[in-house]
Amino acid sequence: MLRPVAALAAAALVVSWLPGRALASAETETAYTKSQTYNAALRYLRVDLGYEVVEKDPDAAYLLFRFAAQGKKAQSNGAIEIVDQRAGDRVRVYVRLPELPHFHEQMLSDGLFQKLRNEYGEPPRHDDPPPKDKDKDKDGQGDGKSNGKNDRKNDGKSKPD
Repeated sequence: MLRPVAALAAAALVVSWLPGRALASAETETAYTKSQTYNAALRYLRVDLGYEVVEKDPDAAYLLFRFAAQGKKAQSNGAIEIVDQRAGDRVRVYVRLPELPHFHEQMLSDGLFQKLRNEYGEPPRHDDPPPKDKDKDKDGQGDGKSNGKNDRKNDGKSKPD
């Protein structure tokens, strides 16, 4: 019960950080796992960039952070969200820096994916399964038409005389 409340509170916090501009973000889909992507994003923000991570949740897979934007005196806020796609084979990563132009979000996203490649190598391939051939039956032979030998009544077994 607390996880949905925390996620809702985090979403409200992100929205409250946003000034009156449209919600643009850099959005990328990848074959890295949710765990790999979240952990790399956390290390990238804290260690590589030195940003302050103000809130994080590995289960909900989001990070809220603050950083000093060039040319601004006040701290800027940002968010990274990682969402499962296609039954866990892929994840979608959203990078939001609402106070900066879109190219900053894209640069942060590009840096994160470079870190993923450096630490984990190329992402695993999740090829789609080949389409089933409609002309083949369960045994992988024939044209799918019943010849009486493998129907449900006798399960392909010969009957005693």
